[in-house]
Amino acid sequence: MDKDKMLQEVYEKAKAYELKGGNCAQCSIAAIFEVLGVNDENVIRAATGLADGVGLSGDGHCGALSGGTIAISYFFGRKKEDMARMGKNLKALLLAKKLHAEFVKEFSTCRCHDIQIKQFGRFFDMCNMEDLKAAQVVGMAEQCSTLVGKVARMALEIILEEREKEAKKAKQEELSVL
Repeated sequence: MDKDKMLQEVYEKAKAYELKGGNCAQCSIAAIFEVLGVNDENVIRAATGLADGVGLSGDGHCGALSGGTIAISYFFGRKKEDMARMGKNLKALLLAKKLHAEFVKEFSTCRCHDIQIKQFGRFFDMCNMEDLKAAQVVGMAEQCSTLVGKVARMALEIILEEREKEAKKAKQEELSVL
């Protein structure tokens, strides 16, 4: 599948997962993993508590940003045996920083609470039944699913670009040996 098709597919899958009643962090990871052929339920499960700014609080950064960052780190993060080697995490950190910058450029903030205020004029406490009903009335699921799709696409694009760079570098190293 070509890059443009993959980016469109991840957008559609992430949005669809979120509309099914998903969790922004889990939906972004699930869509990215599915498009890339990764089957790791443990990573998706581990993202459960990151929804709506961590634990539905709205006080942390957007769960879709968390999910995208986890997906990037899954492919480029350092391993446990490298924990003492500070430089081993640099690639994932720089790629996560790139995702964060793109996110803030697109949405003006990364904090879930602030995104909701910008999009809906107020924050919805998803633990409060009245707020949950009000969020449904204003179409929060549609708005958030679009955001989740966009962020999954941003993260996948970063992953694909980095994989392409790594493949070119490996090819150059292979040719230099010949």
